[in-house]
Amino acid sequence: MTKLWVERTGTRRYTGHSSRGAQVLVGSEDVDGVFTPGELLKIALAACSGMSSDAPLARRLGDDYAATIQVSGAADREQERYPLLAETLELDLSSLDEVDRERLLTVVRRAVEQVCTVGRTLGSGTEVRFEIDAGDRA
Repeated sequence: MTKLWVERTGTRRYTGHSSRGAQVLVGSEDVDGVFTPGELLKIALAACSGMSSDAPLARRLGDDYAATIQVSGAADREQERYPLLAETLELDLSSLDEVDRERLLTVVRRAVEQVCTVGRTLGSGTEVRFEIDAGDRA
């Protein structure tokens, strides 16, 4: 299993790491060159939807199809949560007739609903456990 962690690099600045060698810069909105945690959440959702729809789209449109997934959602600062995250998958389906287009869109929606772990987790909620290791255990 991939190990994930963040290390503090400055005031409200962190670097996220994976044991596979990936890094991502995380910080507050007023810092250039970083993602906020909320932005990473949205990107994770969009990437998961993209990856979940990749196989059916590649089968029908070819391996080199172009796709962009826009994702947005304003934070409710009173509750400190995102009440709505909206995704839009942008594709060129002009080469398909109406029947094939609708069939493909149905398959893509089903794939995202069934295998996008991030979307399924956000949709159903999840338990989060937070602990503190203060380094004083004997």
